Amino acid sequence: MKKLKVGTRKSKLALVQTETVIAELKSLRTDLEFEIVPLSTLGDRIQSVALTHFGGKGAFVSELEEAMLKGDIDLAVHSAKDLPLSFPKGLDIIGVSKREDPRDVLVTRTGEELKEKAVIGTGSPRRKLQLEADYPYAAKELRGNVNTRLGKLSAGEYDGLLLAAAGLKRLQADQLTEYDFKYLAPESFIPAAGQGIIAVEGRTEQALCDLLGSWSDKEAREAFEAEREVIKLLGADCTTPLGVYADIKKENMTIHAIFGYGGNAIVVKRAGLSKDRIILAGEVADELKRAVLKQPE
Repeated sequence: MKKLKVGTRKSKLALVQTETVIAELKSLRTDLEFEIVPLSTLGDRIQSVALTHFGGKGAFVSELEEAMLKGDIDLAVHSAKDLPLSFPKGLDIIGVSKREDPRDVLVTRTGEELKEKAVIGTGSPRRKLQLEADYPYAAKELRGNVNTRLGKLSAGEYDGLLLAAAGLKRLQADQLTEYDFKYLAPESFIPAAGQGIIAVEGRTEQALCDLLGSWSDKEAREAFEAEREVIKLLGADCTTPLGVYADIKKENMTIHAIFGYGGNAIVVKRAGLSKDRIILAGEVADELKRAVLKQPE
């Protein structure tokens, strides 16, 4: 193993994330060479239709997985929040990055105050749920990469946007002076599972697993596993208005979750030890299920 081909989507953010991962891997293995292989995914090619209508989270990964299985690439770099719950035989998430800022951000044009019924762009059912539950604003469907979305805000198509802080920071878009950025606490405006984490998928070959295992961040991996376990137990997908955030302080973990059902936002919070994260995730999922059963028909 002297050279690794690393697949990625073609967006600027995806390329920045891939370059970040490669730089960190190079610091661990100076003898290895890396080649970035940009690929177009279905989710990138179809921008005019809501993601929930044509393939969900798998729309961003299937072409990359096919390339790995054919041996055209060795690894694929993903935003963890875009991943489906299952992977083809022979592939898995074999490393995750240290978590970047997990918060959502309300982005507005500089100096402009939002009025009641302001139009906020987002394509996420989770963000729509929390926006309309906690703010006097209206959500409007929005797709496209970060720069496309910011351009639509500048053009006046929206009064504000809900975006992930991690993406803004990785692109240094959080430094743009034409926008104001209101960072929303993850304990109250709960992020998507995996938000802020870069996940590396690869063939489950020993050499690749050893390399990515030596790079992977332990705390981020524990949060990633707990958050995805809640999604798995609820059978949720990208159409589900569900947020899950695992906050880790030393050996302790607190899981915050929000689930939309029947027009209501159900919120659950459970704390325990990080080493018991799968049990803790199960308790969160069970409590959400019980709360759903109590909702009126």
